[in-house]
Amino acid sequence: MASARTFVSLHLLVLLLISALAGCASLPPLPARTGSKAITDTRGTLLGRLANASLDGSGPGESGFRLLPAGDFAFDARVALARRAERSLDVQYYQIQRDSIGLQFLRELRDAAGRGVRVRLLVDDLYTAGEDELFRTLAEVPNVEVRLFNPLPARGATLAGRLIFSLHEFTRINHRMHNKLFIADNRFSVSGGRNMADEYFMRSAQANFIDMDVIAAGPVVRELSGVFDHYWNSDYAYPVQSVVALRIDAAAAQRRFDELANNPAPAFESTLGDPYGLASVEFELAAGQMTLTFANASVFADAPEKIARKDRDENLATVTRSTLEAFHSARSEVVIASPYFIPGPIGLDSMKEAIDNHIRVVVLTNGLGATDEPLVHWRYARYRRQLLKMGVEIYELSPSLARDAGNFGDFRKSFGRLHAKVAMIDRRTLFIGSMNLDNRSAWSNTEAGLLIDSPQLAQAVYGLVDRDRGASVYRLRLAADGETLEWVSTGRDGKQVVLRNEPDNNWLLRLKMFLLEPFAQEELL
Repeated sequence: MASARTFVSLHLLVLLLISALAGCASLPPLPARTGSKAITDTRGTLLGRLANASLDGSGPGESGFRLLPAGDFAFDARVALARRAERSLDVQYYQIQRDSIGLQFLRELRDAAGRGVRVRLLVDDLYTAGEDELFRTLAEVPNVEVRLFNPLPARGATLAGRLIFSLHEFTRINHRMHNKLFIADNRFSVSGGRNMADEYFMRSAQANFIDMDVIAAGPVVRELSGVFDHYWNSDYAYPVQSVVALRIDAAAAQRRFDELANNPAPAFESTLGDPYGLASVEFELAAGQMTLTFANASVFADAPEKIARKDRDENLATVTRSTLEAFHSARSEVVIASPYFIPGPIGLDSMKEAIDNHIRVVVLTNGLGATDEPLVHWRYARYRRQLLKMGVEIYELSPSLARDAGNFGDFRKSFGRLHAKVAMIDRRTLFIGSMNLDNRSAWSNTEAGLLIDSPQLAQAVYGLVDRDRGASVYRLRLAADGETLEWVSTGRDGKQVVLRNEPDNNWLLRLKMFLLEPFAQEELL
């Protein structure tokens, strides 16, 4: 799948076209909008009563949490909450794809609005290419508002075309809203790494993402609602009506949305269970109480105004900075899972300081065969030798290793790509959110996450990460010469297998990297 990084190379490769773009479209002025805030009087709603029952036994200031590692269960949680909402749904996503998951999700929002629920949907504009009509007609449904974050001036059906004809505003559109947040009646939230698309919920036949969400109830939900309000009312959230024209009346628009959102393809059926042995959220809500782990938590959230900053102030309060500071609190171990990992000088310094203080640092990321971002992997690869020399443990996910071992597991005939953004500090504190450990998350994108003080949850996530370091993961090490990289795995016979050439590499990838290398500036990735 393409990503925000796609337009980095496009920008550089078509730089010579900019002089011909003088007549390109420009973003209209931000129209007058009616400000709105999260609805707070929801204690008496069904979800309010369910939250109270689920939080019974929690301590002062504690919230309740449940991990959602399984894609089916994570989508079920959103649907179950949407169908029980009575007052409000506040929804914020980087991407909502026009596929079975994305369309069902939008239909659930429409149906909730039909029951009188206020729906506020905020979507980053990068991936709305070709979907202007879908989002614009949804906005005509009573009780639904749709806003686009930091819109591109050029519309059109393809991402590449929109990017090329928006390059005259590259500095602005290079900044994206990467947050993912779903809040029902201001009583339950779902947050983490998943976008609304098939491959995040085990619905793709080719490749699916290994990801993690967390459902929450309690004080932390109201804090997350405040974050949503800040984005919703910011100067970067444009009503979809202001950037997409509509040539039909409201009733016809609503009928058109129903046509566009209809998905005649049969739903993907799965028999996967929750790895922690819990029932689905739908089942638990129907039973009157959700199984939650109680803990104190902090909300980390970038301000939407971050996208307007042109300088890189290392003292700026960001999710990346807050997370690195949390890492500094470690006394024995930091375990990081990040699909896009470019540590940069700041990350290197943080890891070196930890190693010097006898703290174990473990990194799990995508290998070359698993990544959907070869440019990012190419930049990350430049750091591997230095990281290994300072004592960082590196593991790389490899779908070809899983295939060779016959270890597809939950992924059946598809292969898995890491997308979860989690970290465990001393196996007692858990970070989970949308932030990668790379330059784009640090400086270009807005991000959000939760830091949860819970040994139970941290150990639970560590168990999954440790399990995934089995037959589908290479451990990296330095050869006896102290310079050559080696990829170590365990064969079917239990014997150690050592490779000195990077797995999953091929001549086509090497040619692509050779051509793009002069243009791929690390600060843009």
